[in-house]
Amino acid sequence: MIIEIRIPSPGESISEVELARWLVENGSWVEKDQEIAEVESEKATLPLIAAESGTISILVKGGITLKVNEIACTIDTSAAKPAGTPKKEEKQPEPQKPIEVAQKKEEPIKVEKKVESDKSIKVTPLASAKMGAENISVDDILSGLKRISTHEVDMVKGQIGNTQTPIRTERSEERVKMSQLRRKLSERLVYAKNQTAMLTTFNEVDMSRIMEIRKTYQQEFQERFGIKLGLMSFFTKAVVEALKQHPLTNSIIDGDEVVTPNYIDMGIAVQTPKGLMVPVLRDADKLTIAEMERGIAELANKGRM
Repeated sequence: MIIEIRIPSPGESISEVELARWLVENGSWVEKDQEIAEVESEKATLPLIAAESGTISILVKGGITLKVNEIACTIDTSAAKPAGTPKKEEKQPEPQKPIEVAQKKEEPIKVEKKVESDKSIKVTPLASAKMGAENISVDDILSGLKRISTHEVDMVKGQIGNTQTPIRTERSEERVKMSQLRRKLSERLVYAKNQTAMLTTFNEVDMSRIMEIRKTYQQEFQERFGIKLGLMSFFTKAVVEALKQHPLTNSIIDGDEVVTPNYIDMGIAVQTPKGLMVPVLRDADKLTIAEMERGIAELANKGRM
């Protein structure tokens, strides 16, 4: 028997959704109530569930927009289950333990669990202290992660990129189409930004180490490069390193696509007689501290002309 699996409705006001990705291969065996695909709408991400066990035939590819109630795939329930396919595990009821009558109230034994971390797993001091206070180990954290999202993938990708950064030969951009959910979120955020009052926050930063570096190497730096070692180059370098770890922060939205450049251009605010201007320091990710100082000085002089 061939049964049809249709796109579910996420809500009354939604008429179309995006089939984000398939979780199974075409022609593979699926079990009843198994999640076979992810469906994204303007409001939520929903799973597509197999109504019966059988062989699946995928009719549409992932990453496209479909109408609600449109057929996404079919399942042949009369097909024979392939040999070697693991059986669906059924939870057996746990045997009830006999009730023990405690005759004497004993103090609970406090077991201290030492937080040990694998050398390949980085644990911040704050997280380590909290894990120790809550009696949680690294294995407990890893076993508690039920699902890996794109956030974790992007974060690990940024960490790997920092250790082995490829040499960029040309300026290019990567374009990724946004899902319906992300498009709706971006519209709501822009609307909220335009309709609400904008505030500025001020954070204090300990600059003592940078001040010591400037004091120690100022004369040598000036003699070698012919320019003073200021503070803006340190700020620029810090922002560049942060953008390398989080490249989406350097992205823009163009229509229904997220455009992420492989280069970093920094805008440096300069006070001029005509007012505040923000000239752009091109390819800041390829510059040294000295080159940044020269570039900032040149931009400031051009802005004041």
